Amino acid sequence: MISFTAEQEEFRKTVARFVDAEVVPVADALDERAEFPTGLFKRIGELGYFGLRYPEKYGGAGSDMVTYCLFAEELARGSMSVAAAAAMQSLMGTYFIYKYGSERLHERYLAPALRGDLVATFALTEPNAGSDVANITTRAERRGDGWVVRGAKTWVTNAPVADVLTVAAKTSPERGMKNIALFLLDRATMRGITLGKKIEKMAVRASETGEILLDGVEVPAEHLLGGETGGVEKVGTILSEIRVMTAALAVGLARAAYDAALAYGRERHAFGKPIVEHQAIGFKLADMLTSLHAATLMTYQAAAGLDAGRTLTREAAMTKLFASEMAVKVTDEAARIFGSYGLAMEYPAQRYFRDARFLLPGGGTSEILRLVIGRELDYRRGEALS
Repeated sequence: MISFTAEQEEFRKTVARFVDAEVVPVADALDERAEFPTGLFKRIGELGYFGLRYPEKYGGAGSDMVTYCLFAEELARGSMSVAAAAAMQSLMGTYFIYKYGSERLHERYLAPALRGDLVATFALTEPNAGSDVANITTRAERRGDGWVVRGAKTWVTNAPVADVLTVAAKTSPERGMKNIALFLLDRATMRGITLGKKIEKMAVRASETGEILLDGVEVPAEHLLGGETGGVEKVGTILSEIRVMTAALAVGLARAAYDAALAYGRERHAFGKPIVEHQAIGFKLADMLTSLHAATLMTYQAAAGLDAGRTLTREAAMTKLFASEMAVKVTDEAARIFGSYGLAMEYPAQRYFRDARFLLPGGGTSEILRLVIGRELDYRRGEALS
């Protein structure tokens, strides 16, 4: 059973009211225009949601992971595009600045980003290096007291509108993951940062994604975040949080799809009664609700485990794997319940169906997650769970 505190329950209600009043009414239009939701992005910053995970001294709220997942779930229920942009801003795009940046960088970049005044992102993936992080070719070479960064990144969330970027680059020509470091790049002050092509997507269309080209970007020493090595390990410190947060996004999207399918099933009549009363449709909804319930339990159990300080490599991987695959199945079944109208742009079922695909690669593909889970099995005891 999931047990939330009174404060967490009230927080969910507050976010839900915001989503129902300001996100849901514009979600279809945002998707159709495929434009970054600038107004909503600023509004989320004004409400303090970007700073949920961060200390109050930087404008944050110092909230726990369960609270953060409640925010992610509710926002994804309204618009996965908006949720994707917000997730990047409130987690990967700002975490490394907070964790490894100086107080000056906190004041110059972190606090404004948490207010929504700057758009932040994280750039790791390259054309030939996705899951194979060891294969990244972006290089950082010493020049005087600073660094010069050259390379290209792709599939960067918020790239077309980002003001600051945390970029992974190799500080040595050796292949492998040891000599990877993280650098904070400022598009306004550093030359050599240009946008490549914007990636047109079938899903999360209002969350802009694109390429970043780095041509001899001069980076001050202070913008090296956490040393010349250990970049992969630094990313690993929040990987479980990324995966559990992604599971919360999946739960939110699946809730929206289930609710839409249930409402349509009650309104649509066939053979003299609402289609929800036909066993074929009723069974679909029962399976959808069961899977959604299971994913919700896994998500908040994992979030509570993170709040308790547990290392959840396996559990977080299992949670993200199950929840993302669940969202794909639930949105598919929802579109089927809508019948031909599941293809119609006037109904949100097609948007839910498309947006669910976004959840599969983030935080590790299902195939990579199965590898992680397999490596974490304790074969000596013959147990899959601790």
